[in-house]
Amino acid sequence: MQFDHLHFYVTNAKASRDWFIQKLGFQAQGCVTTSDTHTEIIQHGSVYFLLSSPVTDASPVAEYLEQHPSGIVDVAFQVEDIESAAQRMKVEGVKMMQPIQQYSVDNSLLKWFTIVGWSGLHHTLVERQNHPHWKLLPSVPFPIPYSQVHSHIVGIDHVVLNVNAGDLQAAVNWYKQVLQFESKQTFDIQTKRSGLHSQVLVDEHKNVQFPINEPTSEKSQIQEFIDVNRGAGIQHIALKTQNIIQVVGQLRQQGLQFISVSPFYYSQLQQQLNQNELSPADWKTIQEYEILIDMSDSDAMLLQIFTQPIFEEPTFFFEFIERRNSWVNGNLVEAKGFGEGNFQALFEAMEQEQIKRSQYSNQ
Repeated sequence: MQFDHLHFYVTNAKASRDWFIQKLGFQAQGCVTTSDTHTEIIQHGSVYFLLSSPVTDASPVAEYLEQHPSGIVDVAFQVEDIESAAQRMKVEGVKMMQPIQQYSVDNSLLKWFTIVGWSGLHHTLVERQNHPHWKLLPSVPFPIPYSQVHSHIVGIDHVVLNVNAGDLQAAVNWYKQVLQFESKQTFDIQTKRSGLHSQVLVDEHKNVQFPINEPTSEKSQIQEFIDVNRGAGIQHIALKTQNIIQVVGQLRQQGLQFISVSPFYYSQLQQQLNQNELSPADWKTIQEYEILIDMSDSDAMLLQIFTQPIFEEPTFFFEFIERRNSWVNGNLVEAKGFGEGNFQALFEAMEQEQIKRSQYSNQ
């Protein structure tokens, strides 16, 4: 299994398309308009997003936006055997929104169906026979040529789901039972003000990483997300890069805004890091750009940065992540999982943003 694509429901698909192009460097790959819904297809390297907005009140997007702000409605996964997946859904009693659909162009074949996941989140399961020159996507009636433009975004690293307080274990159990995910890591993050519990799920081949968070206090930023989103939902997507410093520099020039990190974080970090791991120039830029750093047990370095929420409401945001390699016993090892130090630092930084929003709204 691996991430295939993600589907956003937004108020204005064309405006969102333009934002993704201008701020994140995505490319437009066409559009589809039905009697009630307009969808833009955008792409960055191997990452594909669908952006849909309503044309009429009969659109399922209009119904969604009556209940929630703009956000992700479908996290799609590519599977090896769609027939076996469909059979498992029937056995587990999972609601399938339609039987298996099929679409082919020349020698490329796409099969898919969509299920209703946790708290109404959709998951489209896709089996495809790839073509060397294009990609097929569900409900897109034309092939999408592979981009020849070099991309510093190499894929989706992970997708994070926020659920209601007390629902974490039930949500984890659902994904284990239905999609056969496995638990990889657990976190209990606390500050003086609030906290969260988190479990990181992975598929059996560890291509898909799917953390699930629940709040542990009414003031938790996870609870704020759930309140504003009016229910559980996708908090953020992490886009993987092989050069986070270069990518963040470009994105800042394009006007993308990131959350702030306390200078105290870097004074602590400097004492912990082996300075041989970073050049003086990189260390200076990492502090300037406010990139988080963590080291795994193998001494492989994990670098992360998080954007401000991208929609009008303080819900969904992006992460950019670089997993560096380290030589361990003669083997080249990539940083795996998630560092607790970064998780804590992120939570504290987001908490400060939450406090700022609260102060602003009370003025």
